[in-house]
Order: sequence, then C-alpha cells, then structure tokens
Amino acid sequence: MRIANGWRDYELLDASDGERLERWGDFCVVRPDPQVIWTTDKRDRRWREFAGRYHRSETGGGRWEDRGMPAQSQISYGGYRFVIKPMGFKHMGIFPEQAVNWDYAAAKLKNRPGARVLNLFAYTGGATVACLAAGAQVTHVDASKGMIAMAKENAALSGVAEAPVRWIADDCLAFVRREQRRGKRYDAIICDPPSYGRGSGAQVWKLEDDLFTFCAECAKLLSDEPLFFILNMYTTALAPSVGGQILSLTAGAAAKSRTSSDEIGLPIVSGGVLPCGNTTITEFIR
Repeated sequence: MRIANGWRDYELLDASDGERLERWGDFCVVRPDPQVIWTTDKRDRRWREFAGRYHRSETGGGRWEDRGMPAQSQISYGGYRFVIKPMGFKHMGIFPEQAVNWDYAAAKLKNRPGARVLNLFAYTGGATVACLAAGAQVTHVDASKGMIAMAKENAALSGVAEAPVRWIADDCLAFVRREQRRGKRYDAIICDPPSYGRGSGAQVWKLEDDLFTFCAECAKLLSDEPLFFILNMYTTALAPSVGGQILSLTAGAAAKSRTSSDEIGLPIVSGGVLPCGNTTITEFIR
C-alpha cells in the first residue's frame, strides 16, 4: 500500500463503526466511510467535541451537523495550498490520500520541463496544482463549473495561477474524442473517475461499463515520448489489478512500459491504515 504520510495540516485521528475522525487544520470533523467495518474504543475526546459531522440519509445523500465548522478554510501540503469546506456527499474539497499521486507526478515532471499533462475528472485540482508547480503545462477537465472555480482558487493560493493551464468544463470522454480529432497529444494523463456520475449534458458515467473504453480513448492522446498514465479507482468492488489489466491493454500496449497497481491509504493516528481506493500507474520507459 502507498500511504500518504506527508501531511501536517491533516490527520486521520481514528476510524471506528463506519466513520472517520479527522483533523483539518484547526478543526475536526466526523465523516462516514464504508471501509471502516471495525470498532475502536474511541478514547479521543474529539469524537464528541467535533466541529462538524456528516449524517447519511437512508434515502440518499445526507446533511452536515454544524457545531462551529468554518464555512471555508485552507490547509497546506508542502508548497501547495487548498480551500476546504463542507460540501455535499460528505466531501471537504480535496482527497488527502491523493497526495501520494501528487508527489509521484511532480517528481516525474520535474525532469521534463514544459511537459503536457491532461488531468481528467480533475475535481478541485490537487493534481493540477502539483503538475503546474513542477513546471508542466496542464489541461484540467471536469464537468462541474463549481469544482473548476475551486481549482482556480487553489492554483492562485498555491502561486501557480499564471502557469500554463487550460480550464475546461466538459464531459471528459467527449473532450478526449475532440482532442483526438484536433491532433492533440499529451506526455502524461491523470484520470480520477467517479464510480457514477453525469456529464455537463445528459451523459451518464458508470465506471464498470465505461472505464475500459475511456482508457482506450485516452491512450490515443499519448505523445511519442510519454511519461506516465495514472488511473485512480474508488469503487471498492474492483481490485487494484483490474486497473492494472485495463492500462496494460490500453496505455501500455503501444510503448515500452511497466504498469503497477496498489491500494492507497491514510495512516490512522490511533493505529493502522485506512485504505482509500487504489491507483494504477503505467510508467513509460525511454
């Protein structure tokens, strides 16, 4: 497992009975997590003294219980700075476990100034910020204009607002196919698809049905000297090796490469590690 253990402003304090207790900067929240099927003694007083708690609804979605949560705050990771705030579906604005992928991408891109990166399902731009800071040119694509607005704010906070970036609000598959017709090519691709979602129009995305085709279409955009293809999956029913097989058959099929798949996770202060999905990386060998 690849563990995101480089945080200072974020901590996963404890995890028990289907919930996680987290510190985001100066305040703590409790959020549901289906991976947490164990029980701890919950000795940490912040289980009872939290600033916010997300309650799921039996009919779908849920609501935040507010006990003094800031409407908006900021946290840092290395030289990056991000907006955080309580959002729908228990989100806080970033996924802290993704720091392991930010670090990987930044390390690879520093050796290729000006590399062209395509970030798909790019959310609030954690990976975009890391790639821009490493000297890359980034095309950031997400169906939600609201998420793109947050990504722009994160870029500004992180000091990379003037770096070469295109912000695109669009359905990711439709955009990929248009880029093919335009003859565009990218040196690296990052893909963080949801299990289920809707595009900017009437498009419906279901990961199990659409992921293979999507990755095959993305692979057509790789340059003649690509660096990497990163694929994240949060669907708990799919093993990491599923992503490995998909990228081996698509991105890794036309060039010399090595593909590896692993879980990513967060260290728990009270002990252990929480799995938070998995990542497959195809790294191209020159």
